Amino acid sequence: MTLPAPRIIFGFIAIVCLAAMAAALYMEHAMGMEPCPLCVFQRIMVIAAGLIAVVAAIHGPGTLGIRVYSGLIGLAGAVGIAFAGRQVWLQNLPADQVPACGPSLDYLLDVFSFAEVLQMVFSGDGTCAEIHWVFLGLTIPGWTLVGFIGLIGICLLLVVTSKSQQV
Repeated sequence: MTLPAPRIIFGFIAIVCLAAMAAALYMEHAMGMEPCPLCVFQRIMVIAAGLIAVVAAIHGPGTLGIRVYSGLIGLAGAVGIAFAGRQVWLQNLPADQVPACGPSLDYLLDVFSFAEVLQMVFSGDGTCAEIHWVFLGLTIPGWTLVGFIGLIGICLLLVVTSKSQQV
């Protein structure tokens, strides 16, 4: 089986990330689903992966570049897995163990350092445990988790199959 050129794969990753962000923004603005802090950080990782993929698709890198871009996209995916996994875990807690709702992300960023905000966001709160939408048994962060896992799989495939000066 022959894979498409890495440039095409990076372009595909960028388009999928764009589609994921379009869906997230549709859910927020058209369906009225306000994103929780963990959702916002998952979006940041989708945007980061998409931007790296756009640069990689434009660049058309050789073997080393394919590995570097794939590693960076994979890193964004791994961080995204941490945020999405944490939210899936919070959503599956018994109701009596769900943390209380906290302040908004805007307030946290105004009052605390970024490191403190990351720690608080990763701890999660009650808003992150709310389930607003389910498709085929998975919630939004569940699907995001699947997407990040797929993203890392594609990046690993690119690294393993990259040959010298593949364009």
